[in-house]
Amino acid sequence: MTKMIVKRLLVSVLVLLVVSLLIFAATLLLPGDPARAILGQQATPERVAALTEQLGLDRPAWERYLSWLGGVLTGDLGFSAATQGPVSELLGDRIAASALLLVLTALISTPVALALGAWAATRRGTRTDSVLSGSSLVLAALPEFVIGVLLVVLFATSVLQILPSVTIARPGEPVWARPEQLVLPVLTLALVVIPYVVRMTRATLSEALDAGFVEMARLKGLPERTVLVRHAVPHTIGPVAQVIALQLAWLAGGVVVVEFLFRYPGIGQALIDAVANRDVQVVQAITLIIAAFYVLVNLAADVAGILADPRIRHASGGGA
Repeated sequence: MTKMIVKRLLVSVLVLLVVSLLIFAATLLLPGDPARAILGQQATPERVAALTEQLGLDRPAWERYLSWLGGVLTGDLGFSAATQGPVSELLGDRIAASALLLVLTALISTPVALALGAWAATRRGTRTDSVLSGSSLVLAALPEFVIGVLLVVLFATSVLQILPSVTIARPGEPVWARPEQLVLPVLTLALVVIPYVVRMTRATLSEALDAGFVEMARLKGLPERTVLVRHAVPHTIGPVAQVIALQLAWLAGGVVVVEFLFRYPGIGQALIDAVANRDVQVVQAITLIIAAFYVLVNLAADVAGILADPRIRHASGGGA
């Protein structure tokens, strides 16, 4: 078990290293001259050359990559060309705002999806199962921006008008100071995540309930609740954890669309602004943060699946 976890950890580190290289290479392919984009088209060649040297854009690509990677490993994300300040200071509040969205979405969507999936699995073939399966299929087919627009129409414009359609926080004011502006972004993200987890939970739990070891537990006279909790659920944790991890990892990328839709001051909006301004250091930092979150969440899911898998636990115990 320890070897499997260490292997997953080493693979995650390697993936992050490769991703960092791809991110740096992709930013090199962005059209236009960053120095010219910052100074404007009216800037003199001398000013453009001076800023190019200041930003280190005249150095070889491999040297710039190693310098950037070394800075990342020491917590230095570089300087924003647009604000002339540290990227870490620029992104500090935005990372906190996006993290709040992700945490709230995870805390709401995960237990709701698991409960609905388990409910559908224990009521297979009933009207409840049909309604839950059909609803999750419809929601899974809708992109996040469509769900967001529908929620805005329903709760912020022509129907109920009880929630703000965009972020209403003043500059410098934390987003949690006005909880009502968090409802629609969190609900949008949750409605995107929940259907996939519901369907996977139902499928894996249904398969476990039909397995021979569960039938044997029933034949022994164990209560159905005990059969479900002690015998069926442990065999579903691994696959369901993988799906939950994939969906939560998707949030790091999907939050870009949702933040743009609701004008939410998080890393998604910062990424869009940085691309428009050719602020390469900010683009690199945000993209790497999203990739690191994706990899770490999947690593956590792998470890949870390994620790929860009864077959691996029994094999490890047998080896001991």
